[in-house]
Order: sequence, then C-alpha cells, then structure tokens
Amino acid sequence: MEKPSARNRVFARRSRRAPTDAESAIWTLLKDRRLHGVKFRRQVLIGPYVADFACHALKLVVEVDGGIHRLTEARDADRDAWLVEAGYTVLRFDNSAILHNPNLVFDAVRRHVEGRRPHPSSVLLRKPPSPSRGEG
Repeated sequence: MEKPSARNRVFARRSRRAPTDAESAIWTLLKDRRLHGVKFRRQVLIGPYVADFACHALKLVVEVDGGIHRLTEARDADRDAWLVEAGYTVLRFDNSAILHNPNLVFDAVRRHVEGRRPHPSSVLLRKPPSPSRGEG
C-alpha cells in the first residue's frame, strides 16, 4: 500500500481543524461511536488519499461531495477504484443532501453498517473460554 505524502498529512490536519458545514453536520452524527458503537475517524489518510470519514473495522469510507470537494469525475473514479481495490466500500453524499437532510444520510450509512456488522447470534454461539490452568 502506498504511503501518504507529507502534503496529504498537512491537508488532513488542516481539514480536521476547519471542516465544511456538511462535514461538521455528518461528523456530529458519526463521532463518539454513536452508530452502533462503530468508530469513525475524519480526514483519514488511506494510502495516497485523504478520506473524509472512515471506519477501518468495516472498511467503509464516507465521502462528502460538493463545495471544496469538487473533483473531476475521472479523479473521483480513480480514487474510488483505488479504495475498492484496497478493500473499502465508498459511500458518497452531496453537500446539499447532508445539509438539508442529515438524518437521511445518517440512515443510509446506518443501513450499510448494519449490513456489515457481525450478527449478534454468532457472538452468542461462540464457546466460552476454557478454564485457567489449576482450576477445576
């Protein structure tokens, strides 16, 4: 996997300090493990790219499009292809969708997270750990 450039490290740091209105709105909903206890990070370095939001455990990237995020479609496609090749799923949302209906966007992310989380019954079916030596 390619390493992030020094330029991207600086960009990510600055972006965390000065988020767009849309980034702030979605971050309010994703931070502090508010979505089923899943940890999201913002302005995350993944290979040669900076993802707006990422959950590494689920290999999920959430991107905000519009405003300062306007990239050419070809560049978005190249970036998405690289992330998919690295095993990530990319969800993209337009600034206006986030700002006008953040709960709709949150629900879309929630549905995706719920589809990727292990089913609770699989956790219950696991065998308990064996007793420690010397006990029993």
